[in-house]
Amino acid sequence: MASAHFIVSGRVQGVFYRASAREQALALGLIGYAKNLPDGTVEVLASGSESAIDALEQWLRRGPPGARVDRVTRTVTTPFEGRGFSTL
Repeated sequence: MASAHFIVSGRVQGVFYRASAREQALALGLIGYAKNLPDGTVEVLASGSESAIDALEQWLRRGPPGARVDRVTRTVTTPFEGRGFSTL
């Protein structure tokens, strides 16, 4: 199982970014979470197939309507040890 940690910056809080990311991740069969951080960014951890993580990254770079994504950073991390995909 592959796993990636993303930090998304821009106008990504208050625009349903986390909820939309959750929908995308679930549709791709990923597990993990999306979380607002105090600095205004969104943290996403996703585990599953490499192709599904790549597809999620492409979506994260666009985001939902109303979002403005300025930057997405991706790092490899250890697999998520939970179930489902949640918003924190």
